[in-house]
Amino acid sequence: MATLSVLNSNLLSFSSLSSFPPKSHIFFLLQKKNYYNSSSSSRIPSCSSPEKESSKKKKKKLSEQSSWESKDSTGKDYLYRLGQEADNMNITVGARKGLIDDLFVGGFLGKDSDIVFDYRQKATRSFEYLQGDYYIAPLFLDKVACHIVKNFIAHLLNTKVPLILGIWGGKGQGKTFQTELIFRAMGVEPVIMSAGELESEKAGEPGKLIRERYRTASQVIQNHGKVSCLMINDLDAGLGRFGNTQMTVNNQIVVGTLMNLCDNPTRVSIGQKWRESDVTHRVPIIVTGNDFSTIYAPLIRDGRMEKFYWQPNREDLVNIVHQMYAKDGLSRNEVMSIVDTFPNQALDFYGALRSRTYDQSISKWVYDIGGYEDLGKKLIKGRKDGKLPTFIPPKQTVEALLEAGRSLVEEQELVMNSRLSKEYMKNIES
Repeated sequence: MATLSVLNSNLLSFSSLSSFPPKSHIFFLLQKKNYYNSSSSSRIPSCSSPEKESSKKKKKKLSEQSSWESKDSTGKDYLYRLGQEADNMNITVGARKGLIDDLFVGGFLGKDSDIVFDYRQKATRSFEYLQGDYYIAPLFLDKVACHIVKNFIAHLLNTKVPLILGIWGGKGQGKTFQTELIFRAMGVEPVIMSAGELESEKAGEPGKLIRERYRTASQVIQNHGKVSCLMINDLDAGLGRFGNTQMTVNNQIVVGTLMNLCDNPTRVSIGQKWRESDVTHRVPIIVTGNDFSTIYAPLIRDGRMEKFYWQPNREDLVNIVHQMYAKDGLSRNEVMSIVDTFPNQALDFYGALRSRTYDQSISKWVYDIGGYEDLGKKLIKGRKDGKLPTFIPPKQTVEALLEAGRSLVEEQELVMNSRLSKEYMKNIES
């Protein structure tokens, strides 16, 4: 009935229009009749006021501070920009309590349901495991600290500042350990990579990983307010050319990526569309290696990489080893006698001495828990139940350390003199 009354009123109103053409009038009424005979009740004209209609049509905002509807400098919103970045894997959007999509966070995972976000924040190293006092060589400290400071104030200097510091030298000379001690002393929170991450079955993946780690260090500087850098250990093991080893596409891309970072340290892309506002902090890079002559020459040129050869002298060696045995009560003169007994040895040799003296005490401890039979089960069960017997470390003496040193030297000479590969392939020798 209400529909018919509305239709009749419309017919009367239109019939009173003298200027309305008859044919158009009839066609219009037929169209109105078909409109009201449709089964959808939603097509019945609303009697609400025009102000209410306009308010219903107005788009409802998520919140006054919603980042989803914020516009950038070009007028594009957040979702549009997110879609343009094809490789963006940002899953933190909408997963944090109190921000966006708060309804779907829930209480069963706590206030922050994004465990990947928490893991990603641990990409930096904080060195809590370095307990106690260690000796830092003054020359090493000056070189690393100067490189970090120069890169942080590069915009104030009227000179070219190399982005990479290459620390190279003999094996086991403490290059990485000394660098980490300096990071701890300076309060640096670095992002650390190894040479094993410079190769992948996917072409371009290691290069992208370096850029991502570089940007992570930049975010530490910007968001955490801490000094950071990117450190790559054993660079020559991943990029060096040894004999007839194969050069891969990833090797080339990694070299090109590092060269590009040196030339453009504040413009680093990880695959997204370039934006004028996307400027990263300049992040110093520190790499270690044994032989940089095996690396692509344009990467290690002076404008890109500052090179530092580390070979501790006798004074540095004695100070480092003395600090290493400080808890054992060895005097400086005793340490000097050990160093002089085994000259031309790497720094890690003197650390191996201490480890070798533990062998006899560990063997005695194994017999105390029942011998070698079912040793794995005894270790796991005893550790779980807390019933393992207390291990008493041996007392370090000069005599024990010298004996351990002589056994290590004998093994070194045996490796160099045996050369069992010649015994296996006698037919190749002329």
